[in-house]
This record gives sequence, C-alpha cells and structure tokens, in this order.
Amino acid sequence: MNQLQKLLGYARRAIEDYSMIADGDSIAVGISGGKDSLVLLKTLATLRNFLPEKFNLYAITIDMGFPNTDFSDIAAFCESLNVPYSIVKTQIAEIVFDVRREPNPCSLCAKMRRGALHNEAKRLGCNKLALGHHNNDVVDTFMLNLIYGSRFGTFQPVTYLSRKDITVIRPFIYAQEYEIASYSKEAGLPVMKSPCPADGGTERAEMKKLLSELGHRYHGIRKSIFGAIERAQIDGYHENRRGKRRPERADVDEQDD
Repeated sequence: MNQLQKLLGYARRAIEDYSMIADGDSIAVGISGGKDSLVLLKTLATLRNFLPEKFNLYAITIDMGFPNTDFSDIAAFCESLNVPYSIVKTQIAEIVFDVRREPNPCSLCAKMRRGALHNEAKRLGCNKLALGHHNNDVVDTFMLNLIYGSRFGTFQPVTYLSRKDITVIRPFIYAQEYEIASYSKEAGLPVMKSPCPADGGTERAEMKKLLSELGHRYHGIRKSIFGAIERAQIDGYHENRRGKRRPERADVDEQDD
C-alpha cells in the first residue's frame, strides 16, 4: 500500500467515525503552504471522486504579509486538482511583530489567521472548513494544555462555530506526521518554508521534541496518549468507531491549536 492510499484510508475513517462530510457540503481547505495542508487538499480532492457524499472543494491561503512570499506553485497545484484557490492578503505579520511586538506571537497570530480564514470561507459560500491537523498535533496539544494550561483538553475532531455558522473538520486525526511528510516528499508537493521568525522556537516545537525523546524510552507513547483521549471521550473523541457513537457538536469557539 502506498502512502497516499494509507492517508486516504485514515481520512475516510475519520470522516465516517465523526460524520465530517455530508452530501452537498462546500468545504474550504486552509492552505498554509506547509506539507500538512497540501497533503490534506490532495487527499480530499481524491476522495471527492469516490466518496458517496458529493461535495465542493475550495482552497484558501491567508497571506500574512511577509516579504517575498510567492504562492504561484501552490496556485498551479490547486489548478491541477481542479480546486478554486483564493489568496487573502493581510497585514497580520506587521501587526503582530512590528506594531504589537508580541513576546509570544503565536496566539494572536493564530486568532487573526482563523478570523480571516473563516471570513473567506463564508464569502465563498462554504459551510465547512478543513484543517490539516494530524494525530501528532492532537497529542501535542493535549500535552501543552496539561503542562501549561493545567487542564485536560485538545482540539475537537469536529467543531461548530456558532458566530460564523461554519463547521471545522480535521480529517487527518488518525494520520501520523511522518506518513504525511513521506507522501509530500514522494509526490514532490510545492511545500513552502515558513517565513515566520518564530517558527521552530515555540512551546509546541519544544513539546514535539520532548515527546520524541520520550518515545525512544517509552515505545508507543503517542499512541497510548491518543488512546487515553479516546477512552476518556475528551473534547468529542470516542473509542467506539465505525459510526457506533457520534460526537456532539459543541456550540463554542474554536480553541487555539
């Protein structure tokens, strides 16, 4: 089985387990330029051809305003998949780094990017927004919330945002980051290096490193943590799969990832 087939299987299972896609949906995919979002777009564009649910697909990039960013290769990639592509120009980088000079810029940046992404998705007439968060992100976020936030929690597989009337879905919750990276390299996807000056120096990057180190000593630690999240039914996750139990949609704002 090649990497794309594995990723299609993961996504299809998540879509079925959590009723992520319904017939007639219009789904926007948030494209950062990184491997996760590009592989998600390829996966959903492929699933569009054989899932029983018929849906429309759009791609959206939020241009943060960093100098010398070129999205032409991503635009060509979207065209090859027959997916309409929008680029939303913003001044987020200037506001976060020059005007506000945030010592911890990630939270404000994420909030502003989400707002711009939600607005563009609604402008396009989309009722759902797909994000490329994978299984590693689920576990990383859980551990960040535990250690820094003193709470049990992570982002939900499906989140209904009442103020925007849009549902956020994450079809890659079962996919491992190394599998996504492997396919991205194999397929030669036009991955962009992040221009953000904070990239690689965040608490999330530290958590990835910590869990990687623990994984050498405690084999399967990520799998164990994710299993615990499912069994405890934290934030809409559940252990009973294949439609035996459906998560309730929480009428809350999306959490910081």
